[in-house]
Amino acid sequence: MRRIVCILFSICQLSLFAQTTISGKVTDSKNNPILGANIYLDGTYDGTSTNEKGEFSFKSTAKGTQTLVVSFISFETFIKTADVSLLKNLQIKLRDDVNSLDAVILNAGTFEAGEKAKVTVLKPLDIVTTASALGDVFGAIQTLPGTSTVSEDGRLFVRGGEAEETQIFIDGIRVFTPYAPTANNIPTRGRYSPFLFKGITFSTGGYSAEYGQALSSVLLLNTIDEPDQEKTDISLMTVGLGVGNTQIWDKNSLSVNASYINLAPYQEAFPDRNKWNKPVQSANGEMIFRHQFKDDSMLKLYGAFSYTHFDVIQDDINFTDGFHFGLQNRNLYFNASYKNKFGDNWRIETGFSFTNDQSNLKIMEDTVDANENSAHFKVKLYKQFSNRFKISFGSEYFATNFDENYTEISHQKYKYGFDNNLFASFAETDIFFSKNLAAKIGIRAENSSLLNEFTVSPRASISYKSGENSQFSLAYGQFYQNPKNDYLKFSQDFKAENTSHFIANFQHTKNNHIFRIEAYFKDYQNLVKYDSEFANFNSNFTNNGNGFAKGIDVFWRENGKIKNTDYWVSYSFLDTERDYKNYPIAATPNFVSKHNISLVAKHFITDLKSQIGFTYNFATGRNYTNPNELGFLNNQTKNYNSLSLNWAYLIDQQKILYFSVNNALGTKNVFGYNYKNTPNAAGNFDRQAIIPNADTFFFVGFFWTISNDKKSNQLDNL
Repeated sequence: MRRIVCILFSICQLSLFAQTTISGKVTDSKNNPILGANIYLDGTYDGTSTNEKGEFSFKSTAKGTQTLVVSFISFETFIKTADVSLLKNLQIKLRDDVNSLDAVILNAGTFEAGEKAKVTVLKPLDIVTTASALGDVFGAIQTLPGTSTVSEDGRLFVRGGEAEETQIFIDGIRVFTPYAPTANNIPTRGRYSPFLFKGITFSTGGYSAEYGQALSSVLLLNTIDEPDQEKTDISLMTVGLGVGNTQIWDKNSLSVNASYINLAPYQEAFPDRNKWNKPVQSANGEMIFRHQFKDDSMLKLYGAFSYTHFDVIQDDINFTDGFHFGLQNRNLYFNASYKNKFGDNWRIETGFSFTNDQSNLKIMEDTVDANENSAHFKVKLYKQFSNRFKISFGSEYFATNFDENYTEISHQKYKYGFDNNLFASFAETDIFFSKNLAAKIGIRAENSSLLNEFTVSPRASISYKSGENSQFSLAYGQFYQNPKNDYLKFSQDFKAENTSHFIANFQHTKNNHIFRIEAYFKDYQNLVKYDSEFANFNSNFTNNGNGFAKGIDVFWRENGKIKNTDYWVSYSFLDTERDYKNYPIAATPNFVSKHNISLVAKHFITDLKSQIGFTYNFATGRNYTNPNELGFLNNQTKNYNSLSLNWAYLIDQQKILYFSVNNALGTKNVFGYNYKNTPNAAGNFDRQAIIPNADTFFFVGFFWTISNDKKSNQLDNL
């Protein structure tokens, strides 16, 4: 027995003798000890955690070269490979994890919307539940700071820029004609269904070098990668009907949507101020096919078709029988995108889009036939060298063919048009110096064959995390854009218009609230000027225009402070002047309001199975020219006010009855004035207020979802 004990004792001694002690101390970048860091030898069960002094020590029987791993939340994992005998008295300093949720965000000039965004100021759901938006992407975006209320138009006017200065992209690929056609003083809507998109990035300025040909802003729409289930959606509305279906098989999915809109019944019940020879009719269809390959790469094919037809006579002080306008428009859009990871942390994103837009217009007794074919090809490569250094670069090609035939009542015909091919390349890097400090530096180069011009645009932004929940950001960028089609069809002797952006931003986020304030300055150069009342083939064009825009945007959003209630407030101050078009002097354009305020609130009432919401929009008056007084843009309209309401009632889990009314109080808003072309007997010019075609708009819809889980509904789409 004594012999057995001795043998066991000897084995234990040999085992202890074979063990190696691994020890050290773990601190952060400021030499503060880290308590609870996890330390172990990779591939073994040997390890421990640090104490309150950041120290650790453990023994291992492992021999030879081993890999020591040290990890702790919010820090980059430390890895050291060496002979186990050298893993003693280590001084390990962990670096901040720049990808953690509490790391700094490069966000100057940018609003994110999406489930994966670190800070979301607007969610995809908000697009379709905001009372004033009526399910329109652009309507919801107009409740964010930086936008101006131009209710008779409906497009995005950002920080003193015209609507053409904002460009739209789907999955990174350009959309050339994003808005549905309409008549004067009737606001437009976006062509595309909001529920196909999973995320939105709205840059009010200082955006990435990846995007160009936009003086003011870009709006990026990203489609859903994978639908959650098969389902069918049916919509019956006061303005028409719609149906959608999603199918999933293997690694594929297909979503199809179609809608038909006819305003004749609505206008019969609620006449407006127009005489409709043919009320608005439109047919729209969308399709998106997705295929995920075995290597997790993704192919998306997106197509959209729309057709619009109407004929209207609008009251006009200069036309005894009214102003006659008719339109037939057919629009086809196709978008293909592909993304894949390969090699050592490389990623490729590529795609192209094609747009064909045909319009047949009747303007009084004249006719206009316009046809545009546009294409965009793009390839982008992305490489992550480490968590702290990333680079992306790529090239793209834009091709546009525009033709217009104008026929006067006398049958005199005029033909206008142009071909423009533009090639661009870009490169950009993200550098994270620490979890609290990061920068983005980029450059973009473009060559326009039509203008025979080569431009270079530097871009830069930097963000510093000043506290646990707050950060500051600065951004600068140079931006170029070719003159719009309305000028290029008459003349091609131009330079690109350009502007410089300077942005300073502060953001504070905590729990379910976000506060954001941003100041900016924009300097415009080479704006188009002409010497006629309207741009035409007899106009003399120059690039001698200039201007500026400066202001402050404020945003506050809170969710949950009031039970079942979500709300946000936006405020924008804008001071801008331009000397462009046929302006005799520099002046504030007539689409600009100095002060814009939006208040949006949503509340769910459980007992009533209802979601109610409201949106209040306020804007100060806009400039107009009164020819009875001296000066240019010398008067201002009264302030704009509008209160919109909505109510979604769940009949059951998959059936919803929805009501909404825009400008519920029937406020008499005025957008400007038309003046008689000739003075009256007293020598004064009579005028006519430019007002909405209808003071209020009512909408009622029934929405029914049929799905396998018997739970999904279209509340997300309302």
